[in-house]
Amino acid sequence: MDNNLNCILLIDDDEAVNFIHNRVIQKSGCAKEVAISRNGQEAIDFLTTMVDGKYPQPDLIFLDINMPVMNGWEFLEEYTKLEKEQKGKEIIVMLTTSLNPDDKELARKAGNIDDFHSKPLSVEDLNKILEKVL
Repeated sequence: MDNNLNCILLIDDDEAVNFIHNRVIQKSGCAKEVAISRNGQEAIDFLTTMVDGKYPQPDLIFLDINMPVMNGWEFLEEYTKLEKEQKGKEIIVMLTTSLNPDDKELARKAGNIDDFHSKPLSVEDLNKILEKVL
């Protein structure tokens, strides 16, 4: 796949998982840049910080649920308060190890979650997600 996306934002506190997911995204060649935030607050800070006069505006956000400081659900609450130009394309995929059916149901009801997927991400999984959400 050619670099169709400018930026993918990974929000996950697990460094090993971020390493793997970054490698998968790089291997797929679907994005020019991968940004990594270790919790929801870092992600909000990333999204609301201008660089060279503009916001990062990721094309796709992969969001974990269980993280310190600000978890995935808290991130979503804060994300909805952002200005449109800070959000980017607003495509959010929950990428989690959670087996709790309540989490999947909450994601379905949230309205701003485009997909719910289990970790770890493979190139095949990524391609399926991209086909589904883009």
